[in-house]
Formats: sequence, structure tokens, C-alpha cells
Amino acid sequence: MIVSAPSEPAAPAGSASGPPDAASSTSRLARSAGVIGTATLTSRVLGLVRDQVLAWLFGAGNAMDAFYVAYRIPNLLRDLFAEGAMSAAFVPTFTRRLKRHGKAAAWQLGNQLINALLVVTGALVVLGAIYARPLTELIAGDYAAVPGKLELTATLTRILLPLLSLVAVAAALMGMLNSLNRFFVPALSPAMFNVGVILSAFVLVPFAPALGLHPIVAIAVGMLLGGLGQIALQIPPLRREGYRYRPRLDPADPGLREMLRLMGPGTLAGAAMQINLLVNTILAAGEGTGAVSWLSYAFRLMYVPIGLFGVSIATATLPAVSRHAANDDPAGMRQTIADALRMMLMLIVPALVGLIVLADPIVRVIFERGSFAPGDTAATAAALAFYAPGLLGYSAVRIVVPCFYALRDSVTPTLVSVAAVTLNLGLNLVLVRWMGYRGLALGTSIAAIANAALLCYVLNRRIGGIGGGRLLSAFWKIAVAAGLMGAAVVAVQGGLETAWPRTGLLPALARLTASVGAGLAVLAAAARVLRIEDWDAALRRIGAQVRRLRGRDADA
Repeated sequence: MIVSAPSEPAAPAGSASGPPDAASSTSRLARSAGVIGTATLTSRVLGLVRDQVLAWLFGAGNAMDAFYVAYRIPNLLRDLFAEGAMSAAFVPTFTRRLKRHGKAAAWQLGNQLINALLVVTGALVVLGAIYARPLTELIAGDYAAVPGKLELTATLTRILLPLLSLVAVAAALMGMLNSLNRFFVPALSPAMFNVGVILSAFVLVPFAPALGLHPIVAIAVGMLLGGLGQIALQIPPLRREGYRYRPRLDPADPGLREMLRLMGPGTLAGAAMQINLLVNTILAAGEGTGAVSWLSYAFRLMYVPIGLFGVSIATATLPAVSRHAANDDPAGMRQTIADALRMMLMLIVPALVGLIVLADPIVRVIFERGSFAPGDTAATAAALAFYAPGLLGYSAVRIVVPCFYALRDSVTPTLVSVAAVTLNLGLNLVLVRWMGYRGLALGTSIAAIANAALLCYVLNRRIGGIGGGRLLSAFWKIAVAAGLMGAAVVAVQGGLETAWPRTGLLPALARLTASVGAGLAVLAAAARVLRIEDWDAALRRIGAQVRRLRGRDADA
């Protein structure tokens, strides 16, 4: 386990011990985050390849607009299940059952959850399929002005809805593996969605017209196949641990009831980002062809560092916080949360600055080919620059919200989330009138930062501190270093564009690579001069795991 005491075994009967010292806690957190980051890096790279393929085939036209609206509903619940309320409620409960009663009782709880989720999501899938047309009219009623666009959106919605059940099962398997200190395979499993889409683009899309189907329908089918692959990838390591599926459901099981009690309000607590994106989709649907796609492409790019760093650190932190809570160890909990937030700042702040100053060349290199035109590049880059500040908020929320669940409190993050969603809605209604679709990205970022700030404030008071002074010091130091990095990147990128104005992928990639390299060199030098705490340790540990642990689990 990443931050629990070295003497505590992964087996159920481990004994509690004192909190780790700061250095060893940070080291273990970085080690586990590095394992998850390795797998997540693979998934994110495949995700970029997926988006490149979609941009090449469909650009930012009506088909992609329809696909992204249809995908928004299952993706909302996908993120909540995979990285939100279900995981945050399940892991602490499963961990307590594992420690106190052993694996057999823990497996029983896992099966209870899987079966309950299959019943609930199955009903939602059926209802969604029946009411797909009015549902799409509610979200994207303006699509009716384009012949066939609303009908295509409804068809894609019906195809994609079964993802709810697939992702729910995959998330339960992920929670069990994480509780057993197995991070690599569950972090890698979302890559199967990208594999399914990429394969379908080359295998299924060419045959779709002959079958009387729109080519984008083949992409939706490929995503379903990827959902099945996400489950299939996680079953073998669980079977090696002794897990066997049993189709039994006992609503009276106290562990299941506790999870459902936390998940009810907790779903809303972790939903702020996805609800905000749904609001953006509804408002962007009225901004003309391309707006939904531009925002979706930009958010996917912005989400790369969140997935690679924010989610990785959060996933590594949750089981540790859960163990400290189960052992009534508030000091260990404070240390773990403080280490996680500080490490997040070390990695996310430079990524934020990089996305802002390099938005245009990043989008051009990744997407501008085939059906994705230069105008789409400029529009997507503008959205990316306004989304980027939200990186801090999104990443912090990933870490902090599950800590409330470990404390068996889902009410507080729920109330904060409701406030954040309300703020986002108000901002977007105002900003979209002034800035168009770009205002939607900016409003979402402001709301995300406000959400995270309030949650951190409340958690700090709840557990007696999360190292606020050290966090603030770390933030200002890394902000200065990232600012110097950004200035260097702008200077190098601008100079190269003036001296070497050639167009095309290879020149653009060369300029971007040189700019990023110069920026990283300045960042590293500034971090050393400013003596930024934990910077060297975090990068050294994560880098070592990326090199050594690709393709195998943490303690396999």
C-alpha cells in the first residue's frame, strides 16, 4: 500500500501502526502514482490516437456533434462510476470488510455491488432506449434545424447507453483491485475503450455504408466493444486473487447498504465536472455546427494531465486514506492528503501553463489533418486555453472528495457540488452571450476552482489541517517556475515560427518539441533554484516507475 505503515500487510488481518514520516509517505505515494501513471499514460496516448482518428475521419462536423451529444449521457455516469462516487464509496467499505473479515467476505460484498449495479443500470438502459428521442431533444433541440442530425443523435444514444452497465461492472472490479494494492491493470483498462474505437475506425467504418449505416454508428459499436474489453482485462488478476463471480443479491447486506447510502448524495458530490460538461453541451448545441465538437476535443486534451497526474495520485491516495480512517489514524490521514495535494501542484501547475501558451500548436500537431481544418484548430485551441485553468480544480477535487467518503461523510461534498454546479450554470449563461462557446470553457474552469477551494477549506477544518502553509508555499514556488517556463516556451515557439515558417506536420512537430524541451529545461532549473520541496523526489519516483513497471503491476 502506498502510504500505510511498512509493517501492514495487504492481507486482511494486518495490524495498525503509526503514521509514516513525511519523506517515506511522499516516496510511497509517488511510487504508486507512478505505477498508475504508467498505465494511464498508455491509455491517454491511445485516447489521443483515438481522437486523431475521429478528427481525421469526421472533423468537427454534424456527425461528431451528434456523437459527442449521444456520448455525453453515458460518459457522465461512466466518470462517476469509474473515478467518482461509486469508487470513492466502495473502496473504503471494501477495505474495512477485507481487513476485518477477510477476502471471502470482501468478495461477497463485491458481488453484491456488481449485481445491484447491473439491476439499476439495466433499468436505466431500457428507459433510455425507450425515451432516447425526447432525451436528445432536451439536450440538443437545436439539432432539429439540420436534416437528420437529431435522428442520428438519438440512434447513437440508444447504441451507447449499454456502456452504463459495462462501466459499472468494470468500476467495481477496479475498486477491488485497487483495494488489494493492484493499480496497473485497472488504470490500464480504460484504454480498451480507445482500442475498440481505433479498431472500429479501420475495420467497421469502411463497411458501414454498404450496410445502410452512417459511418459514425460503427464508432459507437466499437466503443461498446471497448467496454467489454475493459471488463475482460481486469478479470484474470482478480481470479488470481481468488475472486469468483456469484449472481446473488441481498439488499439487507450492511456493507451494500452503507455503499448505497454514501453513493446516493455522493454521486452528486462527484458530479460537478460532468454536470458542468452536460450544461456546456446543451448550451453549445445552440452555438452552431462545430461548437460541441470543439469543446469536446479541447476537453479531451485538457483531461490528459488530469488523467495522468490528478487521477493517478487520487487513485493511489484513496486506499491509503481509507486505511488510516479505518485505523482511526488522523495524523496519517493528514499526512497522506497533504502529500497528495502537494504532489498534484508540482505536476499540474506546469501542465496548466503549458496548455495555455501552446494551445494552438498542440491542437495543430494532434488534429489538423483530413476533415479537421485550420479553422477547427483555432476554435479548439481557444477552448483549450480557457479550459486549462480548471486543471487545478479538477485535480484537487479528485483527491479531496473521496477523503470525505473515507470519513463516511457524503453530505458535505454534495452541498459543495450543488453550489459549484449552480455557479457554473450562472457563469455560463452570462459568458456564452459575451464570448460564445469559449465562455462555456471559462465558466467551467472558474466553477471547478471554486469547488476545489471550498472542499479543501472544509476538509482542512474537519481533520485539523492539510498542511496549508506548505501547500501555499509550494504553490507559489511552482507557479513562479511554471511562469518562467511559459515565458521560455513562448519565446522559443515564436522565434522558431519566425525563423522557420514552413507549414506541415513535421515542421510544426519539430517546433513544438523544441519549445517543450526548452520549457522543461527552464522549469527544472527554476525548481532547483527555488528549492521546491518534493519536486525531485516526485519526478524521480514517477520516472523510475514509468521506465521499470510498464506492463506489470505494483507488487506482482
